[in-house]
Amino acid sequence: MADRPGLHRRTTSAKPAFLTLVEDSRESETSAMALLGLPELLIRRLATQASLHGTSLEEELLQQGYMREDAYYGAFADLLGLPFLSNIPEGAVQDMEGLDTQLQTPSQLRIRDDVSAPVIAIVPHAAQLEHLAHRLRTTPSLHHRMVITTPSAVRRAVWAAGASRRVRSVVFELFETLPDASARIVATGKQGMLAGMVLATVLIACMSNPGLFFPLLHILLSSIYFLALMLRCLALILVRQQAPPPAFIDLPRSLPRYSVMVALYREGDMVAQLVRNLDRLEWPRSLLDIKLVCEADDRETLDALASIDLPPHFEVVEVPAFQPRTKPKALSYALGSVRGEFVAVYDAEDRPHPKQLLEAHQRFRRVPREVACLQAPLVIANLGESTVSALFAMEYAALFRGILPMLAWMKMPLPLGGTSNHFRTTVLREVGGWDPFNVTEDADLGMRLFRSGYRSQTLRYQTLEDAPTSYAVWLGQRTRWFKGWFQTWLVVMRHPWTAIREMGLGPMLIFQLMIGGMLVSALLHPLLPIFLLTFTGHLLFEPDQPPHLMAILDLINVVASYGVFLALGFRCMIGEEKRRIGWKWLALPLYWLMVSGAAWRAANELRKKPFFWSKTSHRPSGATEMKE
Repeated sequence: MADRPGLHRRTTSAKPAFLTLVEDSRESETSAMALLGLPELLIRRLATQASLHGTSLEEELLQQGYMREDAYYGAFADLLGLPFLSNIPEGAVQDMEGLDTQLQTPSQLRIRDDVSAPVIAIVPHAAQLEHLAHRLRTTPSLHHRMVITTPSAVRRAVWAAGASRRVRSVVFELFETLPDASARIVATGKQGMLAGMVLATVLIACMSNPGLFFPLLHILLSSIYFLALMLRCLALILVRQQAPPPAFIDLPRSLPRYSVMVALYREGDMVAQLVRNLDRLEWPRSLLDIKLVCEADDRETLDALASIDLPPHFEVVEVPAFQPRTKPKALSYALGSVRGEFVAVYDAEDRPHPKQLLEAHQRFRRVPREVACLQAPLVIANLGESTVSALFAMEYAALFRGILPMLAWMKMPLPLGGTSNHFRTTVLREVGGWDPFNVTEDADLGMRLFRSGYRSQTLRYQTLEDAPTSYAVWLGQRTRWFKGWFQTWLVVMRHPWTAIREMGLGPMLIFQLMIGGMLVSALLHPLLPIFLLTFTGHLLFEPDQPPHLMAILDLINVVASYGVFLALGFRCMIGEEKRRIGWKWLALPLYWLMVSGAAWRAANELRKKPFFWSKTSHRPSGATEMKE
């Protein structure tokens, strides 16, 4: 039986309304591009790329660098018979509520003038050309109240107009909304009182019964050291379970916008290398949003950036001079302008693997929503330059390719690295971004994410960077790290029972071993050689007496800590890395004494200048790049 006409029409699938709108927009854009004088072959190429990336022809034209902003919007203005403003004068835009939305989607601004009536500066879109031309024909007075400008000009004006309000908000917002999560107060009054009580008790016990006190202290510290050692042993056992980097990354046709942020300070020599390395990232340029965040008074870096013809998807963000002068403050300042669904954070010296964004996006698509951060492994490329860089490289190999993957597999909190973190942007904003007062903001953010119900995992595609090669540079950097780890531990321990309730008992114990145990072992590491000498003296001068149980534990701690560190570091390295290290690992005992010195220096700085950011100097890499 033949279908009735009405039934036939009902079963035929109608074209979705949004597809009709997209097609209409494409036709409008194509017509506008032709009116602007673009070659037909280029328009067809733009249409193909826009269809592939889920973008507009206009985005492809500008972000791929086929045409410069000034030329494009200037031609737009000529076509409509409107004035063109390539740069909005300083002070012409008033700061007001909602102004910062123009940082993400520049569309229009009200421009004031002391001698004439205000005008509206608009950023037109090709798909709106016909509608805008119709409005101008029907309302001729608009010619005197409207000018054409560029997205970059709007962003520059908005950054300048709201700078003072924005930087104050960034510095104080976390402290005002979540004071217990902020390191602005180093230690609360309750923590200070408790510390005083503990210190007084220790002194009284030491003076009244030293024969009992010191053995008990010895047992406690050796046990903490042993438990931290067991965590590394577990990582050594599980390290072979990691999967290799994905050989093929299956991605959807339409990719989201991805943002990248890099905080720069006194990095003029690194700018050219950084831009080259970021430009190697495999992601459609029309969907890439790169923010280079600089201090407004850092002329060295800003002048170096100005001397380079930056690609269109790069934006320089200037942070007003305001204390504290820290990397997390700079990143939080720029976070409001981030346009991507995901955001990655790198350092000036980083050389991320070109496929790292692709792997991160693939993982974000496959993991539960509660996974809010992905940490890429950091690999030291200049490990052969000095003994310091060689042992630094072993530390990084053990941490980023051994311990962190194990913690992620166990669903435990991750003390993140300060670079190569990939976040879900909405979650990063939800938890308050970075703490401007914590000088090891990465570890703090990793804990705050976990306490908010989110987890972190690890990636396989690496980021190459160079380690300090001199003791002086290394000491400044390591002191800052330890100071931030002290801050992070104090923040979590303000309300320990609340932290246990939010994290769970197991994760809280891991936190104590990873952060607290590391601090204790670093501070007291000089005692290990003393314990070892005592044990050796016992064997030499009292051979008939069996060694005390604690002496045996001390020996295990000393020998095993060095052995496990070396075994885990070498297990996580590739052959080329092991070859470059050579025999430099023999300096490990001296290196750990250096670590202890940095920990004591950090404890002193925490008291005197808790928010001081010791800048690590960098230089362009001359190391041969390694591949996993």
